[in-house]
Amino acid sequence: MKNLWRLWCKALGEKATKDNHESDMIALIRSMIFLSYLITNIAIVANAIRHWNDVNYDQQVQCSVSTTKEQNRVLE
Repeated sequence: MKNLWRLWCKALGEKATKDNHESDMIALIRSMIFLSYLITNIAIVANAIRHWNDVNYDQQVQCSVSTTKEQNRVLE
């Protein structure tokens, strides 16, 4: 388990200080920042996938018809 923690800390970046306890605390803070970025990105991607083709075509047709009618009134 110590080897895994050591590898994770190295993956987060260089050792912050010479004191091991302080470096571990900084690695925990960096891990929390990384996890918050990861969770945020997962939420953004999930929302984009969920609403990928979420378009109400009836509203678009009604909007374009009403716009055409308004344009015809202006032209008359």
